[in-house]
Amino acid sequence: MAFQAPPKNLRQLNRYITTHDSHGKAVLSESITNSAPVTEINNGAMHFSLMYTNARSPQLTDGADIDFYQSHLKTPPAITVPNGTVCRVCDYPPGCLTPMHRTLSLDYGVVLEGEIELVLDSGETQLLGRGDVVVQRGTNHAWRNVSPDHGWARMLYVLQASEAIRLASGEVLGGDEGGIDRGTES
Repeated sequence: MAFQAPPKNLRQLNRYITTHDSHGKAVLSESITNSAPVTEINNGAMHFSLMYTNARSPQLTDGADIDFYQSHLKTPPAITVPNGTVCRVCDYPPGCLTPMHRTLSLDYGVVLEGEIELVLDSGETQLLGRGDVVVQRGTNHAWRNVSPDHGWARMLYVLQASEAIRLASGEVLGGDEGGIDRGTES
């Protein structure tokens, strides 16, 4: 199949990677461009955009992962799972602003619907639209739904537990879920 340009209704994908300044405040990284590179595969029949990579391996033998997940369906975990991963979808009502929070995790956040503003504890903000990706690296942040016409916003998150962040000064940044509860199933 010959190369096909993506349809115009597919937005350019952006990913925003967070990091810390020397004082431990969350900032957006400037080490990698925000515009996600596109790789053509299968002679241009498809496009891949590599958003981020790291090295960890989950345990899949004998359905151990399914058993672990089922236990959390009965009793929801905190935002993260120690030494594990979490995949969740969050729906934000119009105007919602979450508490500022930091998890000991590496998080991939993808805007599925609406517009979300990432708010960092440094005061820096980033407007995110449908398809944009944020790579949160244990940074203190909040989410604000700024969708036009007072619409709801939806995000998909994949969180992988991480070690605590140690700044160059030796200070260790711990987790703080900001009072976000585990919720109840509806």
